[in-house]
Amino acid sequence: MADAQAVAAVSEEAKPDADTLQVLRDLANRLRIHSIKATCTSSSGHPTSCSSAAEIMSVLLFHVMRYKEEDPENPNNDRFILSKQLAFFDMAIGWYGQGLGTACGMAYTGKYFDKASYRVFCLLRDRESWEGSVWEALAFASHYSLDNLIAIFDVNRLGRSGVLPIENCIDIYQKRCEAFGWNTYVVDGRDVETLCAVFWQAAQVKDKPTAVIAKTFKGRGMPSIEDAESWHGRPMPTERADAIIKLIESQIETNRHLEPKPPVEDSPQINISDIEITAPPAYQVGDKVATRKACGLALAKLGHANERVIVLDGDTKNSTFSEMFKKEHAERFIECFIAEQNMVNVALGCAIRGRTIAFVSTFAAFLTRAFNQICMGAIFESNINIVGSHCGISVGEDGASQMALEDLAMFRAVPNCTIFYPSDAVSTEHAVFLAASTKGICYIRTNRPETDVIYTAQESFEVGQAKVVRHSVNDKVTVIGAGVTLHEVLAAAADLSKEDISIRVIDLFTIKPLDAATIITNAKCTGGRIITVEDHHPEGGIGEAVCAAVSMEPDILVHRLAVQGVPRSGKSSELLDMFGISAKHIIVAVKSILTN
Repeated sequence: MADAQAVAAVSEEAKPDADTLQVLRDLANRLRIHSIKATCTSSSGHPTSCSSAAEIMSVLLFHVMRYKEEDPENPNNDRFILSKQLAFFDMAIGWYGQGLGTACGMAYTGKYFDKASYRVFCLLRDRESWEGSVWEALAFASHYSLDNLIAIFDVNRLGRSGVLPIENCIDIYQKRCEAFGWNTYVVDGRDVETLCAVFWQAAQVKDKPTAVIAKTFKGRGMPSIEDAESWHGRPMPTERADAIIKLIESQIETNRHLEPKPPVEDSPQINISDIEITAPPAYQVGDKVATRKACGLALAKLGHANERVIVLDGDTKNSTFSEMFKKEHAERFIECFIAEQNMVNVALGCAIRGRTIAFVSTFAAFLTRAFNQICMGAIFESNINIVGSHCGISVGEDGASQMALEDLAMFRAVPNCTIFYPSDAVSTEHAVFLAASTKGICYIRTNRPETDVIYTAQESFEVGQAKVVRHSVNDKVTVIGAGVTLHEVLAAAADLSKEDISIRVIDLFTIKPLDAATIITNAKCTGGRIITVEDHHPEGGIGEAVCAAVSMEPDILVHRLAVQGVPRSGKSSELLDMFGISAKHIIVAVKSILTN
């Protein structure tokens, strides 16, 4: 749509008057001045990128968006996602490709969970649109008819290190967005009147998200810098900055401030705290249940405990058993298809401002694709829960591509991340409920094979508290397992007892935080001898976590059993044996450590 057509299409009462338009232009120039001053003071930043979007920001913040300036966390406020750090905004993404997916999560929450009037705006750079996760988000928003979502593409042709391949060919951006099912406008990003018009028109559109393709110029209003290469991320010298500021100030004609419109106050009051198990787990000791299935059942149960619990899955629901949640709470299940980066971004968006308790569910091996998104969630102190199933070689016949053998290392490196590794159905249910009320990123590692229930329904669990599941005064070695390996350890203990060799068995339950006190205390009772057994590569897993925990204890020795090398397809039991983490290998390790 041409700029003149856009302006003509706006109803007369919605058109800003000439004075308001001039104030918006002046506010844009003030934003330019602020960006120059801030980056000069800090000797770092992006004044040219800020300058290209100044009119867009002016129109959004002072004319279009509805919010309470004195109450930025108000649940009724419009939301804004930006790819650079500024106060007030819900999330400022440090790297590119993540903002639109997060905005999708916020828009989905607003439309389907809150059923509220607030809208979500996301500003993207043109170079960001080369990220595949952006197109995952475009497809998601169109599929779910997120008409409360507006994405603005700041097309200034310049990337970080040079000119982008399609430069200012905004018709290409337009065709791409339209092909993904978006209502799309092409505008001059410097024209505040046209920007006001298209944002008004976007508000009238139903059942489609809107993309605004804005042609802009990097360094707009800065002589010899505007549209020039090699100025990305560079604050300008003080003398040059002073001259440019004086030039911009000379173009400012008003001294007015525009107050934002108040939001429509129709977001529901919610409560996502005090999550507790409503009834004991319905399992008997000796039942055979895969922890992935127990997790699906626990999520369904959790959904009854709090109506703000949601589950997102990446087309794996029939294997992760998240379909059990969908069966009982279909309106709170989000199918994200095979787009793991966007799935995590959407979950982050859903959880912003504490609007939902979000669980992401997929094969743990696929989460490596979304590691950057998970890290950004930790940086922004987001509260989301991630369930990774099909961990380790115990996956069996599905083969190496489905076996997560690096996930513990990955999540252990995430700041303030809690890692649950339940070993049976009862502990899995507790892990799910504990994760729902734990701050930060939580990861629950589940397994494919069926394993025995070893805990009674009355057993209690806490974050950072391990369980000593077998012990006697005659124990010679402390053996630590989790998940499937705990059952191998218990089998080894039973066989060793027939030879009058007693071992102490610890179930870690949480890998992070690790119960170092329980490990050290029990190790000292067994001559300082520890064996760790894990269905994971040795790097970054349980063995290394335990070694770190006992590193200041001079008389404790740790022997590690882990999966070495590249795995292969086969029966679960055969692979556990082939890669040295079966009961047979544990027995050999115990005898070896006692002999040596």
